Amino acid sequence: MELPEELARKVRAVRLLVLDVDGVLTDGSIIYDDAGLETKAFNVKDGHGIKLLRRAGLEAAVITARTSRVVELRAADLSIEMLFQGATDKRAAFAELLERTGLSAAETAYVGDDVVDLPVLSRAGFSVAVADAVAEVKERVHYVTSLPGGRGAVREVCELILKTQGRWKTLMSRYLD
Repeated sequence: MELPEELARKVRAVRLLVLDVDGVLTDGSIIYDDAGLETKAFNVKDGHGIKLLRRAGLEAAVITARTSRVVELRAADLSIEMLFQGATDKRAAFAELLERTGLSAAETAYVGDDVVDLPVLSRAGFSVAVADAVAEVKERVHYVTSLPGGRGAVREVCELILKTQGRWKTLMSRYLD
């Protein structure tokens, strides 16, 4: 996909991908079993996209308003060390993330789906809404994915970043003869 030059410039600057969880890394469903334990379903293609991004030297982080052991496990599985759970003030968590990494907001991409993500989406250098995000979010971002949250949207964003930055072919050489 060919991006307009101004948007491509924003994507080329990205060094850190920041993700919401419910509705982005998942389809937004929260399942409780009879014992009250929470379950979430994560897409393996989204996970591999994050791993490809990391392999290319970019970082990933998660900022979520909820707190869940399942998210902690998924972040560990993907080697995401920058995990902010219980972040009811996502703007403050984002500021802490920038301070911790030494990056500027312009060097970040943020993927969200609901109004609680707007304070970070408005600051990130490259803001993304998943296809099934609420209208208020889709109207205010740089890019809307073709795929919904939890169903490949994160992979789509990872590929867009890697291809726009010219990193994709090198990564694929590992898989292709």
